[in-house]
Amino acid sequence: MDTTHDSDVLIVGAGPAGLMLANILGMYGRTVTVLEALDQLIDYPRGVGLDDESFRTIQAVGLVDTVRPHTNPQHIMRLVNGAGKVMLVNNPQTDEFGWERKHGFIQPEVDRALYEGLARFPHVQVHFGHRVENVEEDRDSVTAIAVVTGMDGKTVEHRFHARYLVGCEGGKSPTRKRLGVSFEGESPSTRWLVVDVENDPLGTPNVFLGADPKRPYVSIGLPHAVRRWEFMLHEGETEDQVTDPNYVNALLAEHVPDPASLDFIRRRVFTHHGRVASSFRTGRQMIAGDAAHLMPVWMGQGWNSGMRDATNLGWKLSAVLSGQAGDALLDTYTSERKDHAQAMVDLSLTFGKFIKITNPIAATARDAASSVLNRFPQVKSYFADMRFKPMPRYTRGVLADPSTQESGRARARITSKLIPVRTANTTVSPVGVQFPQPRVNTRGSANILLDDAIGNWWTVLVWGNNPKDVLPQPSLEKLAALGARLVAAVPETQREWAEQYMDNDVLVVGDHTGRLKKWFDDRPTPLVFLRPDRFVAGACLTQHAPATLDAILHAMAFTGSPAATLLDDAPAPPSDSAASPSHPQPTQEELAS
Repeated sequence: MDTTHDSDVLIVGAGPAGLMLANILGMYGRTVTVLEALDQLIDYPRGVGLDDESFRTIQAVGLVDTVRPHTNPQHIMRLVNGAGKVMLVNNPQTDEFGWERKHGFIQPEVDRALYEGLARFPHVQVHFGHRVENVEEDRDSVTAIAVVTGMDGKTVEHRFHARYLVGCEGGKSPTRKRLGVSFEGESPSTRWLVVDVENDPLGTPNVFLGADPKRPYVSIGLPHAVRRWEFMLHEGETEDQVTDPNYVNALLAEHVPDPASLDFIRRRVFTHHGRVASSFRTGRQMIAGDAAHLMPVWMGQGWNSGMRDATNLGWKLSAVLSGQAGDALLDTYTSERKDHAQAMVDLSLTFGKFIKITNPIAATARDAASSVLNRFPQVKSYFADMRFKPMPRYTRGVLADPSTQESGRARARITSKLIPVRTANTTVSPVGVQFPQPRVNTRGSANILLDDAIGNWWTVLVWGNNPKDVLPQPSLEKLAALGARLVAAVPETQREWAEQYMDNDVLVVGDHTGRLKKWFDDRPTPLVFLRPDRFVAGACLTQHAPATLDAILHAMAFTGSPAATLLDDAPAPPSDSAASPSHPQPTQEELAS
């Protein structure tokens, strides 16, 4: 048996969730080993939708420039009936998180960008051809036993030792099965044929969902001239039958003049699943991505949900590993992520049932109802702006209630009787939701995205005031130990004055677009505590800040250890220019070594 390899975190599976988690942990200076059973990354298209939340995470790890060329921003979706009449258009225009709400993308290329980005971190290693056969866990660590098969057919066992393990191996996750957690939900009986082609014969850059009762279909324009079709299969159609080239050509005959001349990438049958694990953590092992939840393709949220998992878990693991937080912080991973994953599964299942209607009478009724509803501007914009998509709102976790300062919980509304609350434009609480990302000016940079200005760890953002003037010294000392950045947001007209007036350790951001002012103007919360994942942990009047901070620190099991143990060891926020141009995958000889 080979010598044991040590690292902070073992990630099993080099899929998107595992690769992103490795990038986040690498950014924070943690040592990571990724074990992948396959000999290389999957090279065929799977997911096709990338949203603004995921792009914000891609921005955080410095990979925007390498991912962006493989995307179609502003990916419009049109739902059409059997006659081709548009029933619904989904074309959100908002960019509240700094990026377009929807993108089409080529998953193999984006996954490869995430993989090659790991070359920036010498403390992150990826091992292909390593199939994890077993995991041993004790009080302080986990050990994965991986099997490697060499060119001669002989197998060698390797032991990989770490403090935590995260299984990101997909829907059949051995990690989830070892943990013994249930995988609750349903697998609809309908099957679909996926057909991907190169040299897109249609060229339309967006998505058509065909709610045709004769055979529902999907037609998707993707980057790099790739076209995807999906066709719902009828009872009795076998996989061999529907993947036969002649059968596929017959299905495509209504879409292109000459199907036989297409450049096919693949033809594959799949079944939709809607399942969520009962827990995302047991002991020192966790699951993320498809290992934790599976959802139908309709909302394009499978890949993005894995990104949300990595974004949520990455900073928490880093805080625990650095000694800043106790192990209990990792329990909030399930409490924060599970409910939203379930909401996305439920929405995807519901939307699929709407599309998959094959009864002609029911389809006619659906089409008629859609036609009537489209006459109401509010209903039409509800779908166009994608307001039906549930945004993550954490009600339990690393939070403090804005009304009571209760630790670990946050209600959806602010209920204080103070006049600033009663007169506010909204009493919907900002705690537990993601903070917007407008562009700002700083002393050294103009018109940059907010996250690029404030960095990748905790932030205290105060509107119009110097944070050091409104926070007492004990709170400032706790924030210094946390490693939080003190940020004052002011109108651009006041920025130069504020830069002269405030200490150098306070970052002043100038709100030249007015979007930050609008956010603070609408809410009675001039002081905001932002987590590393850009969710609002607390928001309050300045006099409530000490109690709010203490509640947040209690919720994250803060130990009081200084942030230097985490932040001083980490590299500067990574940029694309620092990435190696290539990160070659190993040969079979190297796999067995």
